[in-house]
Amino acid sequence: MAHIIVVGNEKGGSGKSTTCMHVATALSRLGFRVGALDLDLRQKSFGRYIENRWAYLARNGLNLPTPDYRDLPEIDPASLQPGENPYDARLSAAVAALDPVSDFVIIDCPGSHTRLSQVAHSLADTLITPLNDSFVDFDLLARIDPETNKVKGPSIYAEMVWNARQLRAQAGLKPIDWIVLRNRMGAQQMHNKRKVGAALEDLSRRIGFRVAPGFSERVIFRELFPRGITLLDLKDTGVDQLNMSNIAARQEVRDLMHELNLPGVKVDL
Repeated sequence: MAHIIVVGNEKGGSGKSTTCMHVATALSRLGFRVGALDLDLRQKSFGRYIENRWAYLARNGLNLPTPDYRDLPEIDPASLQPGENPYDARLSAAVAALDPVSDFVIIDCPGSHTRLSQVAHSLADTLITPLNDSFVDFDLLARIDPETNKVKGPSIYAEMVWNARQLRAQAGLKPIDWIVLRNRMGAQQMHNKRKVGAALEDLSRRIGFRVAPGFSERVIFRELFPRGITLLDLKDTGVDQLNMSNIAARQEVRDLMHELNLPGVKVDL
């Protein structure tokens, strides 16, 4: 069975699609068969990223490892069982189609609470939650006392992950490996960074996730999207010399792949 990686965060702008594309491309470049689904049926940022890649490679006559992206199939309402949710059926059909031809399936969830996102979290073998490194986004995971910065309790999103874990346990499936990525960590505001880090470590022990460094705030990530390429592709697209920022960003991708500790993956990028 394919190992399912779900990238979820109910707040937009956290870097979910960038994370999806770099993880998916890294696995593809390592020789794995990678399926890709985007559950944000309006924005489809991850899907558009891959479509941009197809177009760029075709224009330039390139052949680079690329995830197998598919839209959710349409379902004939007459084929649904009584009481069956059509979104559940569409996601199940998509995963069933990718499973026999994929080593990994990466699913990008929308930046809001939807039925599709809820079901996807229950399918996750690995769950990646990108989080902008501030208490504004920390609220996604937990409620914080404004005076002491102490964790008062889990958020609605954390409770959704807990429910997904319960469903997997009831089905006899292995537990979700949940990783929270600290994205957009700036070089400044060291005091705030330490406070966020301490709060995350405290919460990780209470609700069971691992904390990993994500991607810094860099212009290069925004520049790559229209061409559909990643930092790992630059040398194959005619960029002979990388500046220091790009080299550092590539190392962040490598570090992330090491931190994910995916089954059977030896990171050599």
